[in-house]
Amino acid sequence: MYTLVQTSDVRKEIKMESPPLLSNLHKCQLLQFKFRITPNHQLQEALSLFYARSSSNSFDSQTYATLIHTCARKFRLNEGRALHHHMLSVYLNYQSDIFVTNHLINMYAKCGSLDSARKLFDEMPQRNLVSWTALITGYQQHRLPDDCFLLFASMLAHHRPNEFTYGSVLSSCDRDRGRQVHTLALKTSFDAYVYVGNALITMYFKSCCLGDDIVECMTIFESMPTQNLITWNSMIAGFQLHGLGEQALEFFSQMHHGDIEFDRSTLVSTIGSLCCSPNSGNGKMLSLEHCRLLHCLVLKLGFIREVEVVTALVKTYSKLGEDVSECYWLFSEASGTQDVVLWTAIITAFADRKPEEALLLFGQFREEFFNPDCYTFSIVIKACAGLVTERHGSAVHGMIIKFGFEGDTVLANALIHAYARCGSIDLSVQVFNLMVVRDTVSWNSVFKAYALHGKGRDALKLFVQMNVKPDAATFVALLSACSHSGLVNKGTKLFDDMSRVYGISPQCDHFACMVDILGRAGHLLEAEALIKQMPVSPDFVVWSALLGACRKHGETMMANTVSMKLMELEPKNSLGYVLMSNIYYSNGSFNDAANIRKKMQGSKVIKEPGLSWIEIGNRVHEFASGGRHHPQRELIYSKLEWLVGRLKEIGYMPVTSLALHDMEREIRVRDANRFHHFRNGSCSCSDYW
Repeated sequence: MYTLVQTSDVRKEIKMESPPLLSNLHKCQLLQFKFRITPNHQLQEALSLFYARSSSNSFDSQTYATLIHTCARKFRLNEGRALHHHMLSVYLNYQSDIFVTNHLINMYAKCGSLDSARKLFDEMPQRNLVSWTALITGYQQHRLPDDCFLLFASMLAHHRPNEFTYGSVLSSCDRDRGRQVHTLALKTSFDAYVYVGNALITMYFKSCCLGDDIVECMTIFESMPTQNLITWNSMIAGFQLHGLGEQALEFFSQMHHGDIEFDRSTLVSTIGSLCCSPNSGNGKMLSLEHCRLLHCLVLKLGFIREVEVVTALVKTYSKLGEDVSECYWLFSEASGTQDVVLWTAIITAFADRKPEEALLLFGQFREEFFNPDCYTFSIVIKACAGLVTERHGSAVHGMIIKFGFEGDTVLANALIHAYARCGSIDLSVQVFNLMVVRDTVSWNSVFKAYALHGKGRDALKLFVQMNVKPDAATFVALLSACSHSGLVNKGTKLFDDMSRVYGISPQCDHFACMVDILGRAGHLLEAEALIKQMPVSPDFVVWSALLGACRKHGETMMANTVSMKLMELEPKNSLGYVLMSNIYYSNGSFNDAANIRKKMQGSKVIKEPGLSWIEIGNRVHEFASGGRHHPQRELIYSKLEWLVGRLKEIGYMPVTSLALHDMEREIRVRDANRFHHFRNGSCSCSDYW
């Protein structure tokens, strides 16, 4: 006796005197009934029942189709292939059954065995539209756009596509091919189908390169006879993709006020689009307010239990807000539903502001959750780059090797940057030299590392070996390296070669580097002339480079003009005020310096305090000018006063003969621009500050 539970509460019993005598029709009905009533039915049990009851000389299309369809939905290629082989033993000419063969093609295509799907397709004596659409969809789902488009073009000689065929091919098309398919859809009136309209919107947003394409998306949306949730979601996601936060928010507002139901995808895209707004001033504050309003709506409608929505909120608060406590509160409230993406988002939130806490979170993630992926590791390396020494970076590097990500180019690039930021140029170069595959970012990262450590000649020497095409960022790194090493002639030649040899038009960053190269070398008039010749308006960085050169060479008159430019461009930035004040102090103009400080205070411009770190043993000690937070501050200040007094009384000559042989013989110091390596009584910058 078999007892089956229906979707209602009715129970139905099927009594069988002899189970082996169950007819094929009854077996088919039994299997379909089992599939329908059991939400999470066990495929293996159904297959066992089928193989036990099937006859070697019987074939039932519906039974096979049902099982093959289930294999396709569950992506069970091995079970589907076994069914296919079983079918061959009972029905050699099954290809003549289009219904079953289409299910097989669909199963192989969904499971990624596209060669098997294509072989079946080519061997079919007859094909219908479903046959073509199943294979086209398989090519689309597995990102084979050329195969998808060519098969679609071939199909047009035999069948007129339906809305599902159009939807699949459009999802794999670039802009040019998509326009061709769009034209065909217009001719056959299929553009009016909501499924096709949605695919067209997604295609144009995905391949959008001109403002006209945005207009095209709007036109398609407005011309659709009916729009569903996917239509609205596609528009909002498209606006987010292209940084059009205001438009995304406007569409969501229309949905909300028009009583159009939305889902978590709608909220994720809308919340994410808030990061597209201006990142400073009123735009940032307004976006933060919108984020809080959406947060309230999420709480009200119960979407706070959706981990994707919480992740979007964490990312947006992290980018728009100054305080990460709100992010952490959200993260904590999602306890029990946290996934690797949410963990990575909260670690990202802390990576820039509080790198030590980001590493603590990563440790907690490893203890409570599962293994990190490449993206998680990249964020943790970013946090390590904000720390004082390379110790933590080396530990994470070891984990990367342990988890088998040693050959990952993105992680190697991040390690090059992190080691350089922590003061270890040798480890940066070592990672670069061990890389099997290097992309443009790899080369740019090592050039930046050399620049950060004042090793311009090493950067230029390596540039000759660069075996990938340089980009604009390459020349920013190389010009910066020349600037920090006093290589005026080589830097000037690089700047000229950018456009002449490599076809890269210089932008503001390149001009800023060139101004810095000329200005540091004392060629202030040439630097000023270069700014006047710029094809684009000079930005804050360009003018600050010139002002820094004015401070170095005591050029007060030019500095005064340049500082006014800086204050106009960014009134709340302290750099112009501080540099100008320092110039006046250096020249003995104390009243002028005091006036600058008063103006700075009156405008409520705040300078971030400079910090110093020193590592003793395994502990890092942080100091700020006038700081009183160190637990041993009284002893430190007392010792400093005694030391300063002694230095005033006697000359200072280091005695190295008593130094232990296993002590590090190099002192690394970082100023506002780069690292200085003191070794054997000399600095790596050769006194070129």
